[in-house]
Amino acid sequence: MGAAYRRLMRKLTIENLWLYVVSLLKEGPLYGYEIREKIEKNFGFKPGKVTCYMVLYKLESEGLISSKYPQKKTESLGPQRKYYVLTAKGEKALEQAKSFLRKLVHEL
Repeated sequence: MGAAYRRLMRKLTIENLWLYVVSLLKEGPLYGYEIREKIEKNFGFKPGKVTCYMVLYKLESEGLISSKYPQKKTESLGPQRKYYVLTAKGEKALEQAKSFLRKLVHEL
């Protein structure tokens, strides 16, 4: 694997982690650790713990996602989990990104 390919993979994965996060949230609410695990399972790479939470914080501050705590705690052990939900603005941003990527692939 050459250096150019490795740079491309980094740019398309870690540096655009938000795309993976919002695409998973389109399927339904998830908590932070669960998002990281699903990224590895569904997309084949595992972002750092801190990186994932930084992206979640940024997405929430931009209004692309929101967070909530369930009304009733479902687990008996550990702290209550914070779930993240895709907003309408986030769904629109995801669709715009997908459209851009489709056009890019088509042009290549």
